[in-house]
Amino acid sequence: MTHFLGRVEVCLTGLSRKLLEISRKKKTGLLLLLDAILCVVSVWIAFSLRLGVWDLWSPSVALAIAASLVVWLPIFLIMGVYRAVVRFVGARAMWGIASSCILMILVLSTILIIGAVPGVPRTIGVLQPMIFAALLVISRLFARYVLLDLPTQRSFDGSSRRVLIFGAGSAGRQLALSLTHEPGMLLVGYIDDDERLAGQHLDGVKVYYSRNVGELVDQLAIDTVLLAVPKVSNQHRKEIVRRFADIPVHVLTLPAIADLVDRSVSIENLREIEITDLLGRDPVPPNQLLLHKTIADRVVMVTGAGGSIGSELCRQISGLKPTAIILVEMTEHSLYLIESELREAQQSGTIDASTTIHAELANTADHLTVCRLYERWKPDTVFHAAAYKHVPLVEENVIAGLLNNIFGTLRCALQAKQIGAKHFILVSTDKAVRPTNVMGASKRVCELVLQGLADDSCPTRFSMVRFGNVLGSSGSVVPRFQRQIREGGPVTLTHRDVTRYFMTIPEAAQLVIQAGAMAEGGDVFLLDMGKPIRIHDMARTMIHLSGLTVRDDENPHGDIEIREIGLRKGEKLYEELLIGDAAQETSHPRIMRALEHHLNWNDLVEQLEAMEIALGEGNRHQALEILSKLVPEYNGQQAVHSDVE
Repeated sequence: MTHFLGRVEVCLTGLSRKLLEISRKKKTGLLLLLDAILCVVSVWIAFSLRLGVWDLWSPSVALAIAASLVVWLPIFLIMGVYRAVVRFVGARAMWGIASSCILMILVLSTILIIGAVPGVPRTIGVLQPMIFAALLVISRLFARYVLLDLPTQRSFDGSSRRVLIFGAGSAGRQLALSLTHEPGMLLVGYIDDDERLAGQHLDGVKVYYSRNVGELVDQLAIDTVLLAVPKVSNQHRKEIVRRFADIPVHVLTLPAIADLVDRSVSIENLREIEITDLLGRDPVPPNQLLLHKTIADRVVMVTGAGGSIGSELCRQISGLKPTAIILVEMTEHSLYLIESELREAQQSGTIDASTTIHAELANTADHLTVCRLYERWKPDTVFHAAAYKHVPLVEENVIAGLLNNIFGTLRCALQAKQIGAKHFILVSTDKAVRPTNVMGASKRVCELVLQGLADDSCPTRFSMVRFGNVLGSSGSVVPRFQRQIREGGPVTLTHRDVTRYFMTIPEAAQLVIQAGAMAEGGDVFLLDMGKPIRIHDMARTMIHLSGLTVRDDENPHGDIEIREIGLRKGEKLYEELLIGDAAQETSHPRIMRALEHHLNWNDLVEQLEAMEIALGEGNRHQALEILSKLVPEYNGQQAVHSDVE
């Protein structure tokens, strides 16, 4: 029997392959012929049920067949039944057949009642379309199995993944339907937060309550969970994802409903869980007045325009209708990418056509270049994001780091004051607070420069915005962890107790723009970064959400090891945002204003001039000593390896 069924399956697969090869026109003709045959068969069955005998050919049967065929074809053509692709038929196609057959009932019943055809019972006008509809539905389902499901199943040789869908709503059901075309995925059940659905079945698949997902995953031997909850808030999504943080099961998710093309759900929409799904917050609606205050109808310059934060600033600023946006970047490829992106957005209508876009390949540490840029464009608002920010690299390249970070900021700020720019906003970092590395100390000096320049007579409002790590930036640990997991490990981190603040790039850029608009002069703004995240916990979670286990003493046979390699030079276990204890709330719930001591401008200038001489001579040791005087919390000796770099 098994052998016979196997032979039948092979024959059907061969038939399927041949049917798929013929033209669309021939397929439609073949379908019309088969439906005509089913129409005749439905008349025979209707007469048999009504009269209790089989009558395959008589004048009354012939008249009923003729009437059915004449009524069937025009109605089905007008209703568009034959425009549907048979191998992808779904609920809409079935409803099209049902509604067409309802029309057949009305027309046939009217004909039989008015015409009083001899030998043809009037109930045939109801029975025949009902039987015809049933035969058509069965034929379509069989055709779909032969043309789609069977070839797909036979083309898959591997072992199927056992799948749970989290969410028994409409998105979950659409996703389940899409899974029927995926032989590598076997849907075992749904899980849902609604306890009332527990124990019910959707298309024969059981719904489980989501209370103990860990036990359920073990009990059903699940290796993949698909999150079908596109309409929930970021906070709720984060809570759902965290339930699987300690379970070695591969988790995929649908994006938010707003990100779905035409809001339809399919297997192609699924993506890997990202760390933003764990850390993402529901955004606070931006203050439109603050967003537009320093941007709309102004010339805006963004330095470091090709970097992680700089490029996102450019995207958001360009949508706020500036007169012009000046992209300043020293890396050619990065500048090309962001300029191309903005020009394409302008062509598509996302950016107002009146906004002019200018790309400037320039190093902000070069005095003559900065003078030329400011004199040419006369920017009203400057967002200074240009900086070397990779801690180990700046630690090894002290002279380049100090020149770029400190003197790039100094030259841009002085020139902004010179031409009368209205706002100058520095993108700072939490590493500037009690710094233990050159990069952090250099950014603290940048803050001191802006605080020193800000006085009552200054036409430019200088401010700085201090925040922690941004997810997905070039210096983030997240991309490195993802790569190491893909390569089979080990996942490396410096210390198991390292914690960091994290924020998404779009949220950070939006808050920077709003903070700059609140500046009164010399302001230090702090962004609410939420709670700090332990990097070791993040690594474990990312491994588990990939469907893998952590290899450690408790589980020596796990998939991926987490290996500590020791703190790098200048690296801190914990980062801070505030130097003192005083911070004021602002009109924005996620932006605070710090009240911090700063140096007198004349004293600062004297030290900066000495540092510039030391850097020009290549005297690393002296430059670090001056850095330590400017930022007493920093011990420059820890970075000194030689007198000359």
